[in-house]
Amino acid sequence: MAIKNNNIYSVSSLNKAAKSLLETGLGVIWLSGEISNLTIAVSGHWYFTLKDHGAQIKCAMFRGNNSRAGFTPKHGQQVLVRGKLSLYEARGDYQLIAETMAPEGDGLLKQQFEELKCQLAAQGLFSEAIKKPLPEIIKRVGIITSSAGAALHDILSVLQRRDPRLQVVIYPTQVQGQGSAFSVAAQIALANIRNECDVLIVGRGGGSLEDLWCFNEPDVAYAIYNSQLPVISAVGHEIDVTISDFVADLRAATPSAAAELVSQHKTFVSSQLNNLVARLKQSMQNRLQHKIHQLSVLKQTLLQHDPKHKLQQQAQNLDELSLRLQHAMQQKMQWQQHQTSQLKNRLQQTSPAHHINIELQKQQQLKRQLTQAMTAKLNNAEQNLHHQIQQLNAFSPLATLARGYAIVKDEKGKVSTDPAKLKVGETVEVTLDKGQFKAQVI
Repeated sequence: MAIKNNNIYSVSSLNKAAKSLLETGLGVIWLSGEISNLTIAVSGHWYFTLKDHGAQIKCAMFRGNNSRAGFTPKHGQQVLVRGKLSLYEARGDYQLIAETMAPEGDGLLKQQFEELKCQLAAQGLFSEAIKKPLPEIIKRVGIITSSAGAALHDILSVLQRRDPRLQVVIYPTQVQGQGSAFSVAAQIALANIRNECDVLIVGRGGGSLEDLWCFNEPDVAYAIYNSQLPVISAVGHEIDVTISDFVADLRAATPSAAAELVSQHKTFVSSQLNNLVARLKQSMQNRLQHKIHQLSVLKQTLLQHDPKHKLQQQAQNLDELSLRLQHAMQQKMQWQQHQTSQLKNRLQQTSPAHHINIELQKQQQLKRQLTQAMTAKLNNAEQNLHHQIQQLNAFSPLATLARGYAIVKDEKGKVSTDPAKLKVGETVEVTLDKGQFKAQVI
């Protein structure tokens, strides 16, 4: 009986459908776990298992992504991985295709940073349209930072050197540790309430990502966003980037750079030009960050339909086949070496030289036997000959003649043994031991 069912899948079509569901179901995820079974293929791709105390998942990180990781993971290392779920169709293995990886400590902070940045960008806190320009003439600047930090000293030194007439109001705050974000946000709000400054500089000196973390907190971001006074973010060194840099009206690479932006040098026009250049750079950077974010979203959409996924699958399949081929070749070579050794032993046993040596030995033995047999045969023949000669001599007429007898033959050459049969006057031949002569019967 024929069975009709539209839900019957082939194994390939089922794995393909499962792969599509995995890749589109959850999208990009972050995963924390311990590295194990790390394999670095000849192609440069990483294959490893990510596990915790109760479960594990196979992962693949292709060369284009792992080259940007900045480190090579080790067995047992705790990491934070960003990627998409997928399925290796050839084996039906559920796996994670990793795009980024970081040691877990820094990785968690970076994850929180990226999540908050996307959240605030979606709310419009980074929009260029709402950023306030710095006043053309600045008479008083407010500084929100630690009263004992190096940043305050740097800012005051630059202001004293460039524009001693500029008034300064310091709003001391905690810039590191628990409660620092609330303290910074409260001082920004206080400066707006007092409204005694033309611009605010919010920041601190350099440090680790964890040290600068209060400037990545939502409280500080919303306080800067809601500020009616223009805010310059001056956190850390030039390479340090915080959420406050994106929300602020202007970002300064360092606290000293912020002081230079708000102070008038000997040439006022030059100062204004520098200000405009800095704003242009900030605008370009913000726009670039926004475009990078858009590009990332479009890239994720494109990856769902990109042949690169198929190429990655094929690359992974190729790496697996390559490893299997190497293993098979090693086994084949070992088997061939074993077979060669056996054949060599058999060949040595069946070698013509071996048989020739045996036959030569047999031939030499037969030759010795033949020589011995021929010698014995000759000796026997010689003895028989001597014996027969002796017997022949014993019965030979010559021996009889030697004893004085004679042989008489008639004219017809017939031996005559009866004298009566001879005729008188008949000539006969007489043979003696030493010769012959003729005689006449009388």
